[in-house]
Amino acid sequence: MKRIKLLLSVLILSGFMLQGCEKGFDDLNTNRVDPVSLDPQFVMNKGIMDATYRDNFATLQTLCYDFGIVQQVITPFGSSLSGGNYNNFNPGNTTQIWTTYYQSVIKQLAYVIDKTKADATKKDLYNQARIWKAYAFMILTDTYGDVPYTEAGKGFLEGISKPKYDKQELIYKDILKELDEASAALDATKTSSSSDILYGGVLARWKKLGNSLLLRAAMRLSKVDPATAATYVKKAVSGGLMQSNADNSKLRHTSLYQNWIAVHLTAREKANFYLAKPFVDFLKVNSDPRLGSIAYRHVGAKSGADQAAPKTTTDPAVQLGMPMGFDDVSIKNTFATYGVASLYDYSQVNLNTILKTDAPEYHVTYAQTQLLLAEAIFRGWTTGDADATYRAGITAHMQQMAEYDSKAAIAADKILTYVTANALIAGKELEQINNQYWVASFINGSETVANFRRSGFPALTKNPYPGSEIKGNFINRMPYPDSETITNQENLNAAIAIQGANDLNTRFWWNK
Repeated sequence: MKRIKLLLSVLILSGFMLQGCEKGFDDLNTNRVDPVSLDPQFVMNKGIMDATYRDNFATLQTLCYDFGIVQQVITPFGSSLSGGNYNNFNPGNTTQIWTTYYQSVIKQLAYVIDKTKADATKKDLYNQARIWKAYAFMILTDTYGDVPYTEAGKGFLEGISKPKYDKQELIYKDILKELDEASAALDATKTSSSSDILYGGVLARWKKLGNSLLLRAAMRLSKVDPATAATYVKKAVSGGLMQSNADNSKLRHTSLYQNWIAVHLTAREKANFYLAKPFVDFLKVNSDPRLGSIAYRHVGAKSGADQAAPKTTTDPAVQLGMPMGFDDVSIKNTFATYGVASLYDYSQVNLNTILKTDAPEYHVTYAQTQLLLAEAIFRGWTTGDADATYRAGITAHMQQMAEYDSKAAIAADKILTYVTANALIAGKELEQINNQYWVASFINGSETVANFRRSGFPALTKNPYPGSEIKGNFINRMPYPDSETITNQENLNAAIAIQGANDLNTRFWWNK
């Protein structure tokens, strides 16, 4: 009998305990610390930040390929730094944009678009994300050609782990549509979230960014589809382009959140990269005052450790670019010719001005926009004064120098002297405009390469390095990563079958 009473007592007590647990179960098991969803604005900001690299190693594709292809910055060293300097395939440096953009930028933008497209209170953020997605995919397709687009970034949202590749023609036509629609949907009289890292929610500036990107995208088609290019140039102009350097799209940096290219060149690669001779020569021959802002030289330096004051000078007259076509051994054959003490004696990008660790990085600028607009006017795709617009683009970039550092600022009289002496010359307009675009896009590697391929200017000669692995004069695209062979082989093979061999030689649609 005692055992029965004891069992009943336990059951009754257990019932009370279970009832008590049920009452507090939801509260007890609700995590009030970790978020179950992310604010789309913060995710958008991360997508903007990651578009200019996630760490210093992610800059290697730009440093080793982009800068070398357009002959602005070069390294004589091989191994992990080989690429455009030797015109060879280095898989460690051709995948950085793919990895950074698909694993971070595109995934983040897909999330933002999914969370805002049906929310009327987030209409502005939805359209900003569409504009930034277009920017990101221009970089991807301008680098690799046909890439995953319509199914990209949908692994988490829709379980698409093996996205199909889309033809570049389809991608560009959708980019044009997206930029046109998203820019038009923004009300320039209103503001959105002040947490917006790019423009602080000023929709007028986002609208001008969208239309300026629309102009850039339209001009990409100047060779392959001029009719479509002209149509969208008109749309971009009527929608409203950037009007001053205040409209520039740029990522600001601080002593804590730093410029990754600058960090890489300030640290382990400080003595390894040099300004290329074609770029320095162009600035010197034309008495371009930007050379004093961009370059410095450690005259007589015999080693990396020797690159220090008092050998350092920014005097344009003594700047000397490293000649193309040499490695760290054969470069010795140039010393007597150019009167240098060692390879360390050639000019470098000034790490105290344009590549300080807190220097801004630019995505789209007023200077670039004006130069593209000048070309569009010259081609008859919109109205205006091509020469005045061209000069405005040069002026804007020279004024932009002050945003890097006060030591890089160019005096107004020097700017006026230069633009007066470099007016457009009949028969040379396209060359002059795109030569200036080459200078105005310095440090913006992907854009400099894309416009060089599109326009054919500047008229650079082939890098004469004897170990070149390419068939033509210049690298035309970056190969797809080996990881795609493992994770997405069927779609990868289909893309190669359509576009061509997965190597440095194959041209893509708008560059045929």
